[in-house]
Amino acid sequence: MSFLTWAALAIGVLVVAPIVAHLLRRRPPEEQAFAPARLVPQSPAVAHRRAALEDRALLAIRALSVVALALLGATPFVKCSRLSLARPSGASVALVIVLDESLSMRAPAESATRFERAHQAAGELLASLQPGDAVGVVLAGRPARVALAATTNVDAARSVLERLPQSDRATDLEGAVKMAGEMLRDLEHVDKRVVVFSDLADGHEAGPPLAAPEGARLWFPLPELMGAVHDCAVVRADQSGARVTVRVACGPGTQGSERRVEIRAGDKVLADTGLHLENNASDTIITLPEEATRSDSPLRLFAVLTGSDAIAADDRAPVVSLGGELRVGIVSNEPETRVATGGPPPVEQAFRALELGVVVRPLATVPDQADELASIGLLIVDDVPGFTPAQRHELSSWVERGGVLLITLGMQAAAAPLGSSFAPMLPAVVRWQKPAPTGIDLDGDHVLGESAAGMDTLSAKGRAQLDIERPEALRTLMTWKDKAPFLLEQRMGRGVAYSLTLPFSTSESDLALRPGFLAMLVRMVETARSLGGVARTSVGSAWQLDGFRDVEAAYVAPNDELVKLDMERDGHGKRLVPELAGLYELKLDGNTAHRVASVDEAEVDLRPRPVDDSGAATDLGGVSASVDVSPYVAVVLLALLLSELALRLRARRSKPAPESA
Repeated sequence: MSFLTWAALAIGVLVVAPIVAHLLRRRPPEEQAFAPARLVPQSPAVAHRRAALEDRALLAIRALSVVALALLGATPFVKCSRLSLARPSGASVALVIVLDESLSMRAPAESATRFERAHQAAGELLASLQPGDAVGVVLAGRPARVALAATTNVDAARSVLERLPQSDRATDLEGAVKMAGEMLRDLEHVDKRVVVFSDLADGHEAGPPLAAPEGARLWFPLPELMGAVHDCAVVRADQSGARVTVRVACGPGTQGSERRVEIRAGDKVLADTGLHLENNASDTIITLPEEATRSDSPLRLFAVLTGSDAIAADDRAPVVSLGGELRVGIVSNEPETRVATGGPPPVEQAFRALELGVVVRPLATVPDQADELASIGLLIVDDVPGFTPAQRHELSSWVERGGVLLITLGMQAAAAPLGSSFAPMLPAVVRWQKPAPTGIDLDGDHVLGESAAGMDTLSAKGRAQLDIERPEALRTLMTWKDKAPFLLEQRMGRGVAYSLTLPFSTSESDLALRPGFLAMLVRMVETARSLGGVARTSVGSAWQLDGFRDVEAAYVAPNDELVKLDMERDGHGKRLVPELAGLYELKLDGNTAHRVASVDEAEVDLRPRPVDDSGAATDLGGVSASVDVSPYVAVVLLALLLSELALRLRARRSKPAPESA
């Protein structure tokens, strides 16, 4: 509260004035006639009564009057306000609340965090809804998710909103706004709005303003959430022997020269060094003491960034031994897949361009040894004439242990010799068919999302046609326009096998030249990481654990306390979605394993993207003041004064007349 508010309330101290006045007020001693006293000689002594409070009812009214006077003086300076909708047409409204719960929303905003302020404002907005209004909730943490489909049940929306926690995810505003627009599309309301509660820090500060969905208006009601503040984060800490490589990322303009990077075991600092930023990032190498590297007494180590910044939650990351980055094995028919301009096959060029942090390993043939497959997390087999019995045995065992296999089917795959096939990864007979229909059915896409743009005009000379033996074992992720399978998935144990009915060869199709091709490879890499290719993934990437019978999961809190987590279920089995960055302990069929969820480097850039002026239009709504209570306090004060007058009149009438001598 302001100084004027406190000064007005200080009037309440004067409540002691009526008490003092009543204490100082003294009446002469009342004389009581006592007949025997006439027989006693009169004494000159004078009796004095002890000072005491009199007329307690009158005193209480006067004290309450002073308090009411103080409140009356303070109410003009107390400004209570809340967010509410404006209704220019007076009709009902359909709105979707886009709530950003990403890591950047942990930054401070006045007396709370940005997320807390956004969460409070979303609740205020729900309170302003009227019967007939429809509301939905979409979360903007990557990937964007629907928390509540559009409904007229405001109580259900309020219940969902109360349960939404803060996370450490990256930000996906564009996906969230698009999802909100799709939710509004089928509603009959004329007035449709997407309300975005976000700091707009999604790593696209130089990008265009968010576009409003078709048929709806976009509203950013809390500009105070936006603002560039400085933050640094420990992205990862990888240990190799006695060396720990700590990756620290900072927002633009951050000065980290006074900060240090420490390796801690509990509260004990084992080693530390100064932070030296280069292009807002640093890969700092720290050497551990000998006792910290003993295998007989492993320590739970964390890399900690000293000092302070806007977000304290990302200044700490667990130290893990990952045994190298994710290895991707690629088997391709080079004469068929090599591009006309020279260089490696397009799939290898794509991995180098994407910079996904993987190690690409070209292979001459499909591995048939368990040792060779054990070092690979993702295996891509591009148009080969089937697998031999030995290859099928080792590949199926490797997939069941958590491997990810992608098989592309072309003319070579359709010409498999006797005794070669793709079963059990693909229980089907492969034939090559010409010509192929033009394009993919975008409505049946479950993989590419926005990257599927343009795939509906995909041009191919031919495609693989499948005679599937066990359709129930396969899930169709994408189809051609004639509904024939384009991309199939089969879960095997803890792993997964994908089958694509088109090879990567540029002489057969233009698939490798489209953005959807890159998005497909990203999907395969993320799947391999989540299934155990490495122990670390980004926050929000699901870990599929459907190959285990008994699964328990816990988050290792900063105080080393284990916080048990509930498992989710999808169409394939159990999975865990890490919402917080840090270390997780999994018990899989009695065996303990650890995984790490890391923050996205782009999330430390707290610069907001541009906002279109239409997003702050006053006809959409705004902050409205609460009801002024000054008139009510004044009426109470007047009533107290009238009560005082009534008591005084009553006291005068009830006072006995003095006796005559």
